[in-house]
Amino acid sequence: MKKKEILEAYRWRQATKEFDADRKIEEDDFEFILETGRLSPSSFGFEPWQFVVVRREDLLQKIKQHAWGAQGQALTASHFVLILARTPEAMRYDSDYIRHIVTDVQGRTEEEYAQRIKRVQAFQETDYRLLDDARAFQEWIKRQTYIPLGNMMTAAAQIGIDSCPIEGFNQAEMDELLVTEGVMERGAWSLSVMVAFGHRARDFAPKTRRDFNEVVKYIG
Repeated sequence: MKKKEILEAYRWRQATKEFDADRKIEEDDFEFILETGRLSPSSFGFEPWQFVVVRREDLLQKIKQHAWGAQGQALTASHFVLILARTPEAMRYDSDYIRHIVTDVQGRTEEEYAQRIKRVQAFQETDYRLLDDARAFQEWIKRQTYIPLGNMMTAAAQIGIDSCPIEGFNQAEMDELLVTEGVMERGAWSLSVMVAFGHRARDFAPKTRRDFNEVVKYIG
């Protein structure tokens, strides 16, 4: 029964472009959604994200000016979330943040930290060559933020709450806006993606997707 219910939630969920502004999400339901994001996996368990819930209407109005993809959602959604990604400086194998995660959050000893960092250094220097290309490094970090994004949207759908992921924005303008508004520290964070939650203003046509056998391929 659980499998059927989960698939029904996936079939029901659609990118909601406009929400019913009069219907608000209960706070315990929204905290549940955020908790599924917090508990999401990340590379090496480094959690390179922060979730910023924007409640200020004046800031939402400014976001609309720089985010063409949020025109119908920013002011109608019950909750509007910015998912920030840490910058390469914070995610280098030898950064203070990585030391904090490994020793304080994950509870590793100094000896374990040293071993762990060797593996991370090899990954960043050799496996993905992230230290050679700041943009590739930033994109690697941002890709991880889509894991909690997906988990939060799925969790929302399972309790009957709509959502819409939003990439339609000018990166430089949005980063500058968020720094100017005191949302994030310059050089420490960059906006990765936004997501709106609420209840749809109108019904959708049935979801369409490619056939299972067109999407899935088995080898061996």
